[in-house]
Amino acid sequence: MIRVLIAEDQAMVAGALAALLAIERDIDVVGTASNGREALAAVRTLRPDVLLSDIEMPEMTGLELAAAVKHEASPPRVVILTTFARPGYLRRALDAGASGYVLKDAPSRRLAEAIRRVHAGGRSIDPELAAEAWGDADPLSDRERQILRLAADGRSGPEIAEELHLSEGTVRNYLSEAISKVGARNRVDAARIARTKGWL
Repeated sequence: MIRVLIAEDQAMVAGALAALLAIERDIDVVGTASNGREALAAVRTLRPDVLLSDIEMPEMTGLELAAAVKHEASPPRVVILTTFARPGYLRRALDAGASGYVLKDAPSRRLAEAIRRVHAGGRSIDPELAAEAWGDADPLSDRERQILRLAADGRSGPEIAEELHLSEGTVRNYLSEAISKVGARNRVDAARIARTKGWL
């Protein structure tokens, strides 16, 4: 049996996924988690073979979770299940250590196939999305991405500086670099471009 842990913050979606996978004779859903930190704790206690994770979750994103579980004693293989059909997200998922990337609008059989393939040591990624992912590299550093994300949420420079324990000048410099790197007019435009590309 392939032991699967589901990390999904929407209870109805998590329940539907668990029910869908329960139909498969060789897959056993050993638990669900509603945020990234809860999922990391469950990985340590339940020892799943495969972690099926959404990207956008509270506490810790699916990409941060994928990167964190790599350092566990017996790390599970990670499959990202998402609505984001964006090359930037795929590239970041692969960089974080994910072995699978499945879109939520894919046929349901594809999810079980992806879990089996990843469990066997392979990868499961949409070929067209994979080809696009290597065409446009993410130019943002982790800190630029973090600050741009906060700015996109409506935080002011002083608020960002206080939250991240940086000077206001440092925050301005990071924002300026991010705006320049993505070829934007201002921080709002930079966030829009980065989100469209899947870099944010």
